[in-house]
Amino acid sequence: MSRKLVYYVAVSLDGFIAAPDGDFAAFPTEGDHMQTILGEYADAVPAHIHRALGTSAPGTKFDTVLMGWNTYNPEIYGGLDSPYTHLHQIVASRSARSVPEHIELTGDPVGKVRELKQEAGLDIYLCGGGQLAGALSEEIDTLILKRYPLVFGSGIAVFGAAGYAALPFSPVHTRSFDSGVSITEYERRR
Repeated sequence: MSRKLVYYVAVSLDGFIAAPDGDFAAFPTEGDHMQTILGEYADAVPAHIHRALGTSAPGTKFDTVLMGWNTYNPEIYGGLDSPYTHLHQIVASRSARSVPEHIELTGDPVGKVRELKQEAGLDIYLCGGGQLAGALSEEIDTLILKRYPLVFGSGIAVFGAAGYAALPFSPVHTRSFDSGVSITEYERRR
């Protein structure tokens, strides 16, 4: 079985993953949905949160994370230069950047994903952002939307400013929580 690229992302009712400035603090981190996020999707939880909770990532779903520069940028996120120490971390950037040696930098995210899919391993977590997801939309095999009962009005779209493409996905399952959050998993129809 080959590896899949999984875009697992929090999204507002109107399709935004962050405010216009990239802030995603509006998404609540408390509620009954958190048990599923910290359990079933624990590999996608940043290492500093695991440390704060006294937990660890089980290494059963993902072994690699791919994120765009704006999602990774440690200058924005308080100097955190290795958010997923439990995963192979890859940062996509169109320009040369300085990253710690344990972070892999790629200027060709599509080529990198295709290469990773040919290797043995667990699935690949596409962490964001929207612009990178738009560039990788043809490569996404599984889409997991954590839909929050919020309307942003504007912000960073789930697929950035990607051009029109009607990519078919089939719903696998949806879970709804008392918090108002729903988590829906879709598989790509090819």
